[in-house]
This record gives sequence, C-alpha cells and structure tokens, in this order.
Amino acid sequence: MRPVRWATLGLACGALLLLPDAATAQGYRIRIETRVQSAAFRGVTPDSILPSQALAGPTGGLVTPDGIAVTCLSEICRFFRPGPIQRGGPLVTRVDLLGWGLGIPGLTVRASVRHATDLASNDVWPAVTPELQLIEGLAEYVRGPLTVRGGRQVIDGRLGSYGFDGGWAVVRIPGTGLDAAIYGGWGLARATALPVTSDALNPLDDFQPRDRQIVAGAEVGWRPGFVDIRGEYRREVDPATDFFVSERVALSTSARPLSRLILTAGGEYDIAMGQSGSAEASATWVHDWATVTAMVRRYRPFFDLWTIWGAFSPVPYHAYSANLTVSPLPGVTLSGRGERYAFENADAETGLTDVQDDGWRWNARATWSPTTDWDLAGGIHAELGPGASSRGFDARATRRFGSGMHLSVEGGRLERPLEFRFDEATVYWVGADAEARLADRWRFTVQVARYNESRDRPDAAAFDWNQVRLNARISVQLGSETDRAWLPPRIGRGGRR
Repeated sequence: MRPVRWATLGLACGALLLLPDAATAQGYRIRIETRVQSAAFRGVTPDSILPSQALAGPTGGLVTPDGIAVTCLSEICRFFRPGPIQRGGPLVTRVDLLGWGLGIPGLTVRASVRHATDLASNDVWPAVTPELQLIEGLAEYVRGPLTVRGGRQVIDGRLGSYGFDGGWAVVRIPGTGLDAAIYGGWGLARATALPVTSDALNPLDDFQPRDRQIVAGAEVGWRPGFVDIRGEYRREVDPATDFFVSERVALSTSARPLSRLILTAGGEYDIAMGQSGSAEASATWVHDWATVTAMVRRYRPFFDLWTIWGAFSPVPYHAYSANLTVSPLPGVTLSGRGERYAFENADAETGLTDVQDDGWRWNARATWSPTTDWDLAGGIHAELGPGASSRGFDARATRRFGSGMHLSVEGGRLERPLEFRFDEATVYWVGADAEARLADRWRFTVQVARYNESRDRPDAAAFDWNQVRLNARISVQLGSETDRAWLPPRIGRGGRR
C-alpha cells in the first residue's frame, strides 16, 4: 500500500474516533504539531579554466586571473567559486493519533503522519519529498502475555531503529523473566519512513535496489533478578535475487549488582560481511551529589550489501571516555566529559604523507539556578582529530514566568579548522526564544538567531555567510476526556442542550 493511502486510512480512523456516539468507552489522543523555519544555504560552484590561463599565486600555487586557487590536471584546471545564497522555508506538520475502545478489549490503534513542504520557491530544503509520509500506522492487540502488532511500525534495539510494513508479536512467560519476539515484513530504508526504492532515496541510481527488501528477525530477553540480557537477530533479503541485503546478530546486557552501580555491555556481529561490528562496555557509579561513568567502546560503521561503501573497507576506531557530573551546592551542577580514540591500521601505503590516526575530544558545562525562576548555563568544548577539528563555547540564560512561559537568550562561538580542506570557518551567534503553554494543551514557541560566519582562506574565494534564522512551532494535544469541556453540549433529539 502506498504511503498516501496509508495516511488516508489513518486519518479516516481518527475521524471515526472523534464521533461522540461511536462507543461509550471509546477514547483517543491526538497531538498536532506544526513547525516553520527560515534558513539560508551557501555552497560552492565548480568551474574550470585552461592551464594557459592559470597564474602564479602569492603562496606559490596556481590561481585564476581573479585570484582563486586552482588544481591543474592534464589539460584542465579546476576550482570552486563561492556558490549563490539559497534560502529555504520548510513547513512541517505532524499528526500523532492513539485510539482505544474499538469494541475489542485490548485493541488500540496508532498512527503518525507527516506533511512537509518548502515555502521557498527554489525547494532547497532537504527531506520535503515526498510531501506526505506515513511514519507509523498500526493496530496493536494485547491479551494476557501475548502482544501482536500489524501495520507500519518501528522497532528499536541494539541493531538500531528500523521501520517496516508487516507484523510483530511478543510473548512474555510470567514468573520467568523471559520474553521472545518475532517480526517480518517489507523493510523501509534506514533512518527514513520510505522504502529503499523511493525516488527520494536515489543517490546511486543503478546501484539502488529495484524491489523492497524482505525483513525477518527475532529477539529474546531474560531478566533474572538485577540482570537484563537481550539477544537480537535480523536479516534482509532482496526478493528479486534472493541475495542477502544484511544479516546481523547482537547481544546486550545490563546489571545493577549494587544500588549505586550500573554495568552495561553489548556488541554486534555482521554475519553477511563476516566481521565484528560495534561494541562497548561501561560502568556508572551514582552518588547523592555525583555521577561517574567510564566507558570503552569500538565503533565500526555498518553498510547494506547493496551499497558500494563496504568496498572501501572502513576500519573501526577504539575509544576510551569518562564522564563526571557533580552538584556541589544546591542549584549548581558541573559536568565534564573526555574521550580519546584511535583508528585501527588501514593497511594503506602513505609513503609521502604522515597520516594522523588518533584524536581526542572533551567538553565541560556548568548550570546554576539562583532562584526557581532563573537558569544560567555555559559550556566549552574542543575536538582534535583526523580530518577536522572544532572548538568553541556557548552560554544561555532562561527566565521562567510561572509554569507556562519562559524566555531565553543565548550566544556562542564555534571555530572549525579543517585539516583536509582549504578554508576554515568561524561562526558567532546570538539568539532568543520564547515558549508559552496554555492549559497543558497548546504550546507556542518562537526562536530568532543571528549567525555571523566567515570562511577564511588565502585566496579570492573567501566569503562571509551571515544570516538571520527564524523558527516557530505550535502544537496542540486533544483527548476524548480532557477536551470534553472544549466541545459545546451535545444537542439531543428534542433539540435541547
């Protein structure tokens, strides 16, 4: 079923749920949120000249007659000019629906529909095609230890968040701490609510699958006392070729042997690629006024077999990190995090170049609430590693006016020295936002920020990219019980209210 038809079905179900005489025990919850914002983009435009037109630049390299650095290969010299400023105005509306009391005990329905469009004429904002998307649309039935779902749904776990159109069922064995789930259907593309065959997901053209993958998986969980252990298995198959798109397993566990100690660990194995994936282990100690976490992790990116990225044999990196949060005084919180990481040997020859394969990152932050109406916060961060680095600071002050309104101002600086690029960027920003809530149902938010960015490079292609960004949001939550007072009294058969 196409996404538009799914959305139409979900909205129709929502309309039925709103009928006051449909069923006395019927209930619903609807949340509608609309966001609109304004932002500008500026990239680069490729260009070229003949080698005979290139001139010697002040730094020893070649430049165009108007002073832009060029790279000359064979019979052509290529370069990039500052691109035009493009402005986007995305308008996104999302409707979430939950309904129950449909005549079958234990049956509920859920739907989430998203509509997006770009108010600007040039349609530069990403992720607004297709305009209408069904994020979720399912029916769930619970009876005793059994739960069954059917429709478009998203599952979350160690193997990541994954969407599909199909069925899911879980059974819990009382008194044992055991549960087991199975699912299957037609998969959606990773990190989207669209099938991988969608025209909106067509960056590789001939490499893109022509049919939706079929997904099947299983999960098993066990909670014996203070330990939680979970195993997962997932496979995807291309129905046109019967070849695997992916096949992975994962194991995760958490334990609380002491009231203040939390231990977690987990790992993945990519069966299709025949290699281990990401893994980590952490220990957290929770005190009355402090929390300390130490973690060791290994990260390896995962790619479906239909993509070409696996051919580049990406190597994993290992990282060691520590987090500390303390509250030395009432209303004061201090936090900090540091991490050191290093990539494994890529077995690539770089005889003429020294390649950096390790880096570090850290941040520190402080918050202070001098009164119940004020919050002050500020932080600094830095990162230095292969490919790029960054460092900067930010500060924010918030004033609350009761429980239904607040006003905040913020500002900061970010510097991005880019190791493998020709230009570096520094940006300063200052902004304000206000939020108001009415009767816990309506919420209004308005944000405005000014960004001043300069991209520094030693040739004529340097430019500034300054802009004002606007952001507005309105949301409303409706329900079959809480919102009865908003509706006029029902008119009976006799015409009296």
